[in-house]
Amino acid sequence: MNHDLPLWADLAVSLFLVLGAVFGLVGSWGLIRLPDPMTRLHAPTKATTLGIGGVLIASMLLTFARDGVVSTHELLITLFLVLTSPITALFIGKVHLHLRQDRSALPRPATGAGWAGYTAEGPARGVRESTRSSTPPAGEAPRTSD
Repeated sequence: MNHDLPLWADLAVSLFLVLGAVFGLVGSWGLIRLPDPMTRLHAPTKATTLGIGGVLIASMLLTFARDGVVSTHELLITLFLVLTSPITALFIGKVHLHLRQDRSALPRPATGAGWAGYTAEGPARGVRESTRSSTPPAGEAPRTSD
């Protein structure tokens, strides 16, 4: 079968594919080149999501121009990415915050309530011992090194 596309479809699909590739490249480059995990976090969650979005829009336009139907597969993939990318970024940021940051090095929140991931005595359970202070939280015995 020969599926010659109209000029508008060729141009639009090509444009969105190129834009998607550029965003994907910028996101991947930022993931490699940015200096620390918290700044690296923005590259895959922002630029790469836009890159995949460009490819998905190009696919939707191609399907519409060729077959005359709107493809729902791409819409579902986009919905999945939009919902999961911020959640993944949140988890990566919280892990970095708990495992790599000293509580005293964090800026004080404007509300004065403290950071949500920390309890009143120190970091939440499961935090590496190297980030804990030498004073145990209330109700815990001091830890000894064996």
